[in-house]
This record gives sequence, C-alpha cells and structure tokens, in this order.
Amino acid sequence: MKLVMKFGGTSVGDGAKISHVSKLIADRRELGDELVVVVSAMAGVTDALLDVARNAATEGNVDDVVLGVHELRDRHVDALMIAADDITSRKEALKKLDNRLGELEKVLTGICYIGELTPRSMDYVVCCGERMVAPILSAALKSIGIDSVSLDGDEAGIVTNNTHGDARPLDEAYLTLKERLVPLISEKVPVVAGFMGATKKGVITTLGRGGSDLTASVIGAAMGVDEIWLWKETKGIMTTDPNLVPEARTLHQVSYMEAMELSYFGAKVLHPRALEPAIRHGIPVRVKSTFEPEFEGTLITSEVKGREYVVKAISLIKDIALLNISGPGMIGTPGVAARVFSALASADINVIMISQGSSELNISFIVSEKDAGRAIKSLHHEFKLYKHGEI
Repeated sequence: MKLVMKFGGTSVGDGAKISHVSKLIADRRELGDELVVVVSAMAGVTDALLDVARNAATEGNVDDVVLGVHELRDRHVDALMIAADDITSRKEALKKLDNRLGELEKVLTGICYIGELTPRSMDYVVCCGERMVAPILSAALKSIGIDSVSLDGDEAGIVTNNTHGDARPLDEAYLTLKERLVPLISEKVPVVAGFMGATKKGVITTLGRGGSDLTASVIGAAMGVDEIWLWKETKGIMTTDPNLVPEARTLHQVSYMEAMELSYFGAKVLHPRALEPAIRHGIPVRVKSTFEPEFEGTLITSEVKGREYVVKAISLIKDIALLNISGPGMIGTPGVAARVFSALASADINVIMISQGSSELNISFIVSEKDAGRAIKSLHHEFKLYKHGEI
C-alpha cells in the first residue's frame, strides 16, 4: 500500500512516544508499504510558543524570550536523546533543532523591540513545534534502520496563498508535492512538518486549526495514496464524547459528509477542512489510535452505510449563542434573510446554523459566543430604521 500517516501532538508528546511511533512506521515498511509521515508539534508546545510570542509583544522582556527558548530546547533535546540512539542521526537532528531555535530566538527578540506581533510573525513562531518534531522522528527512524529525511511543509511542496493564520494550499501544491515526494518514498520515509507551508515568495504560513490533518490530506491527494491514516489518542470517531459518556463506541465506518458534520458540530477528532482534499480526490481516510494500533479505527469514505438505528452519533458544540430576529414586517417581505446574512458576512462572522419559521415571522441562527456582540451590532446597524427589535 501507499499511505500517508499523520501523528498528532499527543502521539509525539515525548521521546518514548516518538520511539513508539517510529516502530509503528517500521512495521508498515516491513509489510512493503510506501509511506509519507506528517507530524504535529508535541502536545502543549504550540500553546507555549503562543505564550512566549504574546509576552514578547506586550512585555518586551528579552530574558523571558531566552528562558522560553531554552525550555523548548530542553524538552526537544530530551526527546531526541530517548527516541534516537544513533550518534550520527542525533547530531544531524540536533543541528536542525539548534538552527530552528536560533532563528526563533532572533524573531522573538525582534518582536520584543518592536512591540508588535504581526500575523506573519505569529505564523513563523507557532509552526516551530512541527519543525522541531520532524527531525527528531526522522532520527528515531534512522536509529532502527529505516532511512528517512525530514522536511518542513514548504520544503515538501505545500505552496499556499498569503492568508496568515489560515492559509489555503494552492492548486500548484499538488503538482509540487508529487514531484518532490514520489521519488523519495521507494527508498526512504519522508517526515513532513505539518500545519505549515509557504507562499510563492517563500514566506512561511500556517494552515489554521487542524492544519496537520490538512497537510496529510493534501499530500495524500497529491500522491494518489491508497489511504490516509490519522493517528490520534482516541480509537477513531466515537458515537459521542467518551469523556462525557463512558459507554461511547467507535464508529467503524462513516461517510465523508457524516464525518464533516460531526466535526463541524463539536467532534474534536477531525476538522472539516482536513477532509476536503481527500473528498475531491476520493482518498479513504482512516482514524486510528496510536496507543491501540491493532484496532482498525474508523474508515471514512464516500459510501454511506445504513445502521439498525437512525442516529449514528451525537456531538456537542460549546460556547455558542442563539440569536433570533422576528417581527410582523418579515412576513412575505423579500430580501430580509439576504440582508441579515450579508450584514453578518460584512462583519466577518461565521454562521454555524440557520433556522427560519415556516410563517417567515422569525429567523434564528447560531454564532460563536465570542462573535455574538459584533453580530448584534452589525444587525442593529443594518436595520437601524427599526426600533424595539422589530423588523
């Protein structure tokens, strides 16, 4: 088989876990599979990078930057020492780590002096977690006899637009990825830093929430792999949140659309965007548990399979607000809904769910709780000629 295997932050959380991941990869290589591996940052590292960057912009304390970078180095070097025992591979990885961290310290120091954290600077800082894990896992693979090379997302071929913090891969990325990765996989395992790419001019960007899953999906689509495997700490997509309902079970197969709906409405295993490239190219996606690798997990395909019971799963989304617009003037009045959602779009507010009464007397919609105030303000502005909340 030809596979893309992506490992999340919990899966690569320390040296012992990275060593375990390297053995999972070796098992697939022994079966003759050709692989590309995508990695997230270690659990907690992205948040730590965000904290250091924001503190640099607000406090401007260079000593705090030095301390933060030193703590990151300690954690990653400790992981490298545990995961890789080959001296040459260790030295190669350590050189990459020190280069990454040296560059990071310079950027953060600059933020201290300028006192401003731009979206471009933020992207550079927050993707460093993935860029440090990739060489460590590559070194771990070499230590157990699997030839490997580590690549940043842009080095692999993830070419994106200029939207910092939520960049989209361009169509040309698919060709570039194929040209760069296909020649490698017969002889070695490329380990790609997820979550990141770069513009045509080489400026680093990040892919937003679920970015590493999206990296895996884009690579899988570009290479036409047999399946994309997303390794998580859970046993796949569950019937509901197991932290709330201990009796939750794994769904063995769901369709792309079902998975996207569950993700959109609170299931944290996947982000809807992560599936888009796989859907367009018809690549099956499998969600597996790093810590129970023998379990088949959940297979996501275009096929919709019925069940004995109509409801397959229940998801929960928190921190949302329900807004309602009503008034007798809405009945039979064309264009009211268009004005409502145009106003929200102009305010850059994402509408999660919409409902309209059959009488056309009211429109209800759901937005993120943090956007509720702006949503109300934009609607007041749009319908400023009306009073007392009536249309």
